[in-house]
Amino acid sequence: MMNLRRNRKGQGLTEYVLLVLLIAIVVFGSIKVFGGKVKDGFEKASDKIEEAQSDE
Repeated sequence: MMNLRRNRKGQGLTEYVLLVLLIAIVVFGSIKVFGGKVKDGFEKASDKIEEAQSDE
């Protein structure tokens, strides 16, 4: 019985590690795909803010 419980805990840990790894891969892939677009958006917003401040 004790070995059966220990194996289940190990299995749960393995599944947790695989899930975290999968999430990390998705996050890094999203950053690679959308990173440039997000950066451009922030730069445009920053330029507009600076432009509005200089008009005052």
